[in-house]
Formats: sequence, C-alpha cells, structure tokens
Amino acid sequence: MKLRVNARFIFLLIVLAGLAFREVALELRPSFLRPGLHLFAYVGNTAEGTLTVVDLVKLSAVTTIPVGLGPSGLRAHPTRNEIWGLSSIGGYAWILDTKLNRIVTRIPVGAEPYALDFSPDGRRAYVAASGSNTIVEIDCVTRQIVARGNAGRRPWIARVAPSGKIVVVSNRDDSSISILDAASLTSLAVVPVVAQPEQLAILPDSSKVFVTSGTANEISVVDLKRTALLVNLSLGGAPGDLILKSDGGELYIPSGDAHGLLIVNTLTNEVGDFLLLGMSPTAGTFSAPDQKLYVSDSAAGRVIPIAIDVRQAGHPIPVGQNPRTCLLTPGGDILLVVDTTSNDLAVIRAKTSSLITLIPVGARPRDIAIKVF
Repeated sequence: MKLRVNARFIFLLIVLAGLAFREVALELRPSFLRPGLHLFAYVGNTAEGTLTVVDLVKLSAVTTIPVGLGPSGLRAHPTRNEIWGLSSIGGYAWILDTKLNRIVTRIPVGAEPYALDFSPDGRRAYVAASGSNTIVEIDCVTRQIVARGNAGRRPWIARVAPSGKIVVVSNRDDSSISILDAASLTSLAVVPVVAQPEQLAILPDSSKVFVTSGTANEISVVDLKRTALLVNLSLGGAPGDLILKSDGGELYIPSGDAHGLLIVNTLTNEVGDFLLLGMSPTAGTFSAPDQKLYVSDSAAGRVIPIAIDVRQAGHPIPVGQNPRTCLLTPGGDILLVVDTTSNDLAVIRAKTSSLITLIPVGARPRDIAIKVF
C-alpha cells in the first residue's frame, strides 16, 4: 500500500513538473510564433570566420557554419529564407539558406566590403567595396551582379532610401556622401559632409540622411531632395550608433564619450534632449510596440531600457562583460544582445526586462540577424 501511494505521488510530481515546464515554455515563446514556425538568430564570429545558428525557441546553439574571414554586414533577407553577409577579407558576399543551414552562394563584390543593404521590395542587394571604391547591385533571385557604380574613396556603407529610388554611400576618405540612382548606380550628386563619414540613417520619407563622423563629435544632416548639406550638429561626444524612431521623428545616438543618449529632433535638425545613462552607451534598438529603446553599455556590462515618451531609464539588465549589438525579435518579445568579450548571446524577455539565459556563440561575436520561417 505504501509503495502504491509513493508511486502515485511520484507520478503526480512528474505530471505537475511537465505542466510547469509547459507553462514556462509558453510564457517564453514569442507571441507571434504559431506552431510550425521557427525563430532563429544568426551571430557572426569575427575571430573564427563563422556563423553560429541559435534556436530561440529551444534556447540553444544549433550549429556553427564557416562563412569566410572577416564576417560582417549580416542581414536577414526581407522576403526570402536567407541570411546574407560579407567576408571583408575574402571580398565576397555569401548567402545562407536558413532551411538547409548551408552556404549556397558566394558572390565576388570587390575588396573590403563591410556592409550590405536590401531594396524595400527585397529584389536587389547593394554592397560598398571599400578597397576598390565601387558599389555593386545584386539581383537577389539570380544572385548575379546587375550593375556597378563608382563612389568616392573608401566607400564605407551603402544604404537604400525607403523610396527605393536612390542609394546613399558614405565616402570615408573624401568626407562626402554619394547619391546614386538605385537602378543603374549612376551618380546623381556628391555632397561634402563631416570628416570620415561612416554610419547613415535615412528618414522614412527619404527626405534626409543623417551621417556620423568617424573622427569628430558631430553628425551631418543632408537634404536628399535638394542634395544639399543642411547643418553639421555638434554632439559633445562621439556617436556610437544611429537609431531612428519608427515614425522618423527622432534620432537616438548613444555616446560613450558623453556617457548618455543624445536625442535629435529630425524636423528641426537640433539636439533636443539628453539622457545620462552610464559608463559607455554603445548601441541600441527600438521597440515600436511599446515605444521603448534598449541601449547597451559596453563598459558596465548591462543593457538599459528607456521609456522614450517619458524620457525615463529603467532598471539596468546585467548581461555580460562587453555587450554591443542589440536586436529585438519581430513583435518586440525578445531582446538579443551580443557580448564580444564573454563570447555569448544574452536572451532577454523584453516585457519584464529579465535575463532568460546566456548562450555561447563563438569567439568575438559582433553582428546578429534574426529570421522567422
């Protein structure tokens, strides 16, 4: 009789544990992820030339794939089940089939490519080859180069305007930006900007572009319709990242030198606000559903959630030694943070600002992309 009671008790404990595990799994499962869909993160490891694939439902690394030396420019294709990236040392773009977890194509693009961008409809990809001073346009279906264009010296980044009509390129050694026709890559204009321009942020209506400097504590604001420099804004600290609000009304700039977040009014082209955040705010990502900005502090080993509408920083989330790149899953349920020193991926439940787990991903991880399929 005693044995039967113990057996029943153990069975009941197993059932309760299973139910508890199921509830936890459902709680952590992103709200948009219906049964049959997969949610994966892809992390580029610069020291190894590899890509680590992470299952965000099972919260574990699935595989590591060699992609080439100096991986950079990691992007999820907007319409195809593909992850695109670059080998800055190999001089080619590579394409990963997310269902096969296999590199299916390598496309030579020129020396030292660092970033790529897709047209709004996903039909074209654009790559700036810094070492060969060229821009290439790739057909995403045929995976063939369909146009080549010339920019200035050491083109750093090529970004497609939301209109899909023009491509903007930052020319680091010329202190200028080139504006190219998106279809033919012919030059439409060259505009002088801040010294050694790097990052670009284009407004949703394609009216302006904001350009960071690699050496000065300022950004340029360029009118893309008149192809003219409007103003160079002094920031009081080197810009670490450019994060546009979803409606384009504000531009958020973490600055380690300023120890905070600079907020630019994109209508008036002025620095309208500043939030003191910590030791070295580095990068961030914006959540449109709840109007929240997440900023990594690389020196303090944490991420700071900020309620943008009320300009209030929440309780910091400890994530590792040197957190850098941040990215939210579709719907804003999960925040991912890459740590370049502890070599892991922090998975955070955005709703509660709580750390779920740390997943090892390889040596010196940097870029990250997310794909649902």
